[in-house]
Amino acid sequence: MKHPLEKHYVNRVGWLRAAVLGANDGLLSTTSIVIGVAAADPNRHSIILAALAGTIAGAMSMAAGEYVSVSSQSDTEKADIEREKKELTEIPDIELQELAKIYERRGVTRETAMLVAKELTDHNALEAHAKDELGINEITVAKPLQASFASFFSFLSGAALPMSVSIFAPEKDMVYYQYGFSIVFLMVLGAVAAKTGGSKIGVAMLRICFWGTVAMAVTAMVGHLFGVNVN
Repeated sequence: MKHPLEKHYVNRVGWLRAAVLGANDGLLSTTSIVIGVAAADPNRHSIILAALAGTIAGAMSMAAGEYVSVSSQSDTEKADIEREKKELTEIPDIELQELAKIYERRGVTRETAMLVAKELTDHNALEAHAKDELGINEITVAKPLQASFASFFSFLSGAALPMSVSIFAPEKDMVYYQYGFSIVFLMVLGAVAAKTGGSKIGVAMLRICFWGTVAMAVTAMVGHLFGVNVN
């Protein structure tokens, strides 16, 4: 009988985190800006301008922030690997012992741990230490450009909804249309992210709806108070 392929989600963590964060932020932050402006002054020109400014600034900010953050992680990983490479050249025996100790702590006998450490060292010493000592492998390695582009385009995709609503929804009911459409799409986004990541859909949807409502309610309140004060 053929054994079914196991389904793992860890290889999706990097791009999934950036994509979900970008789309969620694009939708929520742009909607919140629009709701705040609409609550202060329900003028379509002002609302569309606010949505456009929020979309452009947010997408660039997300991309730059993600690139800098992941680049810092990448620099740290590279520094650790260079340090490990140097130690493997200067003190190979001590490094071999360290590797064997790691396997021993995982539950294998001392003899087996040393045997595994020697065989992996002979095969590729740096790769063995990177994976088992530093926790760096091809799945979890930092990829700044990939994360940056994922954040940029996912933010734009999330911001497309409030931008569209700003153009077509009635001015006087703009706040309600923005909130209604955003909550529905936040629920969809939460469900998709949970399904893709293999986590519980209900919890993800509830969490994203609650905090989305809080964010939009606060900005609506601020916009309303600002509009009252101006008038």
